[in-house]
Amino acid sequence: MTASLLIRNVRPNAGPALDILIENGRIARMAKDIAAPAGVAVEDGRGEIAIPGLVEAHTHLDKSLWGQPWYVNEVGPKLLDKIDNERLNKRRLDLDPARQSARQTVQSSLMGSTHIRSHVDVDTDHGMWGVEGVMQTRDGYRDIVDIELVAFPQSGLLRRPGTLELMDQAMKAGCEIVGGLDPCAIDRDPKGHLDAIFGLCQTYGKPLDIHLHEPGEMGAFSMDLIMERTRALGMKGKVTISHAFCLGSPDPALVDPLIAQLAELDIAIMTTAPSRSAAPPVKKLLDAGVRVCSGSDGIRDTWGPYGNADMVERAMFIGLRNNFRRDDEVDLGLDVCTTGGAAVMEIADYGLAEGKAADLVIMPGESLTELVVTRSPKRRVVKRGRVVARDGVSVRTAP
Repeated sequence: MTASLLIRNVRPNAGPALDILIENGRIARMAKDIAAPAGVAVEDGRGEIAIPGLVEAHTHLDKSLWGQPWYVNEVGPKLLDKIDNERLNKRRLDLDPARQSARQTVQSSLMGSTHIRSHVDVDTDHGMWGVEGVMQTRDGYRDIVDIELVAFPQSGLLRRPGTLELMDQAMKAGCEIVGGLDPCAIDRDPKGHLDAIFGLCQTYGKPLDIHLHEPGEMGAFSMDLIMERTRALGMKGKVTISHAFCLGSPDPALVDPLIAQLAELDIAIMTTAPSRSAAPPVKKLLDAGVRVCSGSDGIRDTWGPYGNADMVERAMFIGLRNNFRRDDEVDLGLDVCTTGGAAVMEIADYGLAEGKAADLVIMPGESLTELVVTRSPKRRVVKRGRVVARDGVSVRTAP
């Protein structure tokens, strides 16, 4: 659904005030004192800042407990503890993927996200349940957000026979991206795991987004194997490594050669700016020419109680994790959550410029840095030229 709209007196990316004329869902003109065409609605921007739509480039829409009774988390500390607990309790907790993904999607839109990349579990206990549910949300909520799906073997690929066949089924069903997970630490067969997921990429002509939690030298080893296959298979620019904790190692002899290869192969990095784990150095990656995006990861799920789908808050977390203090550094965090995410997701016609899709957020603030720091709830969200959320109220009702 597209619309026409004239937004008066906004400051694109905190620049000079002007008007934005949107016609049929696209930015037709940006200038001062644009005459309102007959029949076109007018929105007073009140001198606030307009930024391009926020990009939630890494989340798990099928897993959120949003809107459910409070979940008491008593899960063990290991990654596999969390993986197994979630898989075994989805039905008991009534984690219906269609309903829960719709709830998180509406929340994300309220906070200003206009695009979402969601990793969706594919496993032998639940088959295509998650994929089918999130696809239902993707198709039913296109008016407020665009969603793309990553077929994700959360419980492991080779360690659970039958999962690879389900991954193939998920790609046939219409998932846009192949997912993977910790080739050494989870499947304990890095060659077999990477052969399988890169094979799916080749079969379906799709990109790869692989979770890599492995730290230090183990993670560096897996990353090197990922880069080796990226080069050999001609997949430059088509691979994202999510989390990439190994890049947070304090050893430059380990990290610097990896970053150089990432830049050479145009492999993107997704970081949530975690509070505990080692994290990729955002500015160093950007300075090297590596595309960097961010995401909320899990939001109020069986893994943890945190998250509100606010990518402006995520920009603040990036700043805190990377010790960004100067205004131009803080602004980098917001850029990662907007244009950075769009670059990684290869979103066509993204940005605040004439001819681009009219996906944007209007928020109060004197500067982009103040916008990140204050994170005002007073937000107007525009999707394809239509105001879809205003001050915490959506045009859609969550189920």
